[in-house]
Amino acid sequence: MRDVSRPGPADEVAYDRLRSGQWLAGAARADGMSRRHLLALLATVSTAAVLPSASRAVAASTADSGAASTVTSATASAGGIVKPLPAEWFTVRGTNAETRWQALRETGCLTPADRFFVRNHTTTPVIDPARWRLKLWGSGLRGAPGLDRAVEFGLDDLRALPAVRHTAFVECAGNGRSLYATQQGQSVSGTAWTLGAVGVARWGGVRLSEVLRRAGLDRRAVDVMPRGLDDEYVTEGVNLGRVRRPLPVAKALDDVILAYEMNGEPLPYDHGHPVRVLVPSWVGISSVKWVGDIEVSAEPLYSPWNTDFYRLFGPAHPEGGGPPLTRQTLKSAFELASGETFDAGREYVLHGRSWSGAGGVREVSVSTDAGATWRPARAHDAPRRDVWTRWSVPWRPGTPGRTELLARATDTAGRTQPVEATHNTQGYFFDAVVRHPVTVV
Repeated sequence: MRDVSRPGPADEVAYDRLRSGQWLAGAARADGMSRRHLLALLATVSTAAVLPSASRAVAASTADSGAASTVTSATASAGGIVKPLPAEWFTVRGTNAETRWQALRETGCLTPADRFFVRNHTTTPVIDPARWRLKLWGSGLRGAPGLDRAVEFGLDDLRALPAVRHTAFVECAGNGRSLYATQQGQSVSGTAWTLGAVGVARWGGVRLSEVLRRAGLDRRAVDVMPRGLDDEYVTEGVNLGRVRRPLPVAKALDDVILAYEMNGEPLPYDHGHPVRVLVPSWVGISSVKWVGDIEVSAEPLYSPWNTDFYRLFGPAHPEGGGPPLTRQTLKSAFELASGETFDAGREYVLHGRSWSGAGGVREVSVSTDAGATWRPARAHDAPRRDVWTRWSVPWRPGTPGRTELLARATDTAGRTQPVEATHNTQGYFFDAVVRHPVTVV
């Protein structure tokens, strides 16, 4: 018989519906959230109920976990980011750095770490790997240890466990956000990414399931919540604590990795050194960097990162927001700068990449005349789950003037990029065909 407290890893809508019902019944906990935030989430469920008792904000801060003693200062290049950010590779956006697509030309399937985009809520912490500890705790472990009696693993402990390697993209849920405004004329909030908040790497580490079992996973566990060691995030005068986001235990036991390597090398500081979570195919916020502790809970968990943020709000979505975002959407991008110039009558080969959270990319069509005609692109990779497909198409530009290049992908789940993305106020999941402007001279 199926355990209804544990929806399958892909059954995200059922998972959210179940969690909302448990919250209304008083059987869920909101970590570090105010009453206003609780009421906002309760609006997603029409059934009237009494608000649960005040939550235990155990980890709005993990200062008493000893995390602060492992972090040292470092010279940051921009926005609190450690690695160099040359202008030909990156566009700096506050605490973030977006990869320029032309910088990926001829890099192969894997994105080099020095060109991989950076998404930070605060600044990159520089953590001493010799002093780093991962603490697992909570009511979902046998003996229900609190944070003061957590089960600990050092980096050497993780390296001694069976190692796995998995090639996968990591992508911010807001990738393409600026296109709601520039392409669809719609207002959204958040970092104005174009399409460069994505990268593919070969991640090496240990399965989270292996670590959970060794820590004493209890059959009653329902949620797993990793938390980072970067600074607490303050927005609009409210301290939301360190970045954290719960996963259903079914997903945690499925394909989630605690990664300590990126493309065969130790994780760089900006990408989670010494250890990060990797949640293949899900929105990037799920892949918590610089993980310091993981709460394993026998009761449902919420945080601001799956209630106020990373849900879809707006007229096209349920009142109070849709379910928390999980699996990524479908996108395509040309390995070109916006506004690139081409000579009329000259032979070119256009290159690009397409990717999907629902499976591999099955086919890509390209238009070089603003969508008037389409032709198939040549795929350079077989469809693979969690990895983009590189493609190319020859082009001899004709009449001088401005035009638009378009790429439209279809994935193995049968999804095809639409003409227009469904608007949401925070600008997530832009999946429409992107109109890439170029000039022929």
